[in-house]
Amino acid sequence: QVQLVESGGGLVQAGGSLRLSCAASGRAFSSYNMGWFRQAPGKEREFVAAISRNGGVSVDADSVKGRFTISRDNAENTVYLEMNSLKPEDTAVYYCAAVWARVVVTTTASEYDYWGQGTQVTVSS
Repeated sequence: QVQLVESGGGLVQAGGSLRLSCAASGRAFSSYNMGWFRQAPGKEREFVAAISRNGGVSVDADSVKGRFTISRDNAENTVYLEMNSLKPEDTAVYYCAAVWARVVVTTTASEYDYWGQGTQVTVSS
């Protein structure tokens, strides 16, 4: 089992940047593929980015390609989401999630086993 705690959210102007962190506690962080999802008010939770266990493979949603970068530090049990050129439509609660030992990096929320509590990102125009 793994526990996830996100941090780094906040209020930023359009065009600005934020770096989200997700600290994991528990066993074998390097055995989990990790993902970031977001949920805006009145909308369904949507995929943002995901990364494989060793960081060698990452997948980004089309809406964030070229602007957001997912990375991980297995020595620090942490996954990051670097967000640049932020837009008002990026406003949402951002969640990190973990799934155990999958070969393929998944973009489907229902396939993730563990979730953090979320961190709010607000982008003003």
